[in-house]
Amino acid sequence: MTTTTPAGRTRFERQYRTATSEGYHVFAGDVRVGHLDLHFTLTSVYATLVLEVDLAEEAMLDLIDTIDDSLVLSAEVPREDLVVSVYRGRAAGLYTDDFLEERRSRRSGAVKPMVQAEQEGDVPGTRLGRRPN
Repeated sequence: MTTTTPAGRTRFERQYRTATSEGYHVFAGDVRVGHLDLHFTLTSVYATLVLEVDLAEEAMLDLIDTIDDSLVLSAEVPREDLVVSVYRGRAAGLYTDDFLEERRSRRSGAVKPMVQAEQEGDVPGTRLGRRPN
């Protein structure tokens, strides 16, 4: 397995924010390297980092430091600990209530079957067309 060090400035694009959590797409330059979920509690911040590229451990630790400096500390939430779970994976789809309802309709025979939709270029789990590679 080849490990890499991302090129370019690390940046975060917020996907969502709630009263106690935030979600971000993580980029190195123009390349998406992963997704980050932050959950704030009264004493700790829990992070789940899903890497879509295989980073060298030093690069991963640098990214965690950047997350702490850029997102966690700037949130101005008191914390005693930052706990980061790191996973390696890739996006498999985006599923919404609209999509699931459409799927139910397909299964009942009202709309063409999913296998046929996939063959025609639709991507199950997304209403946005083809899934990016």
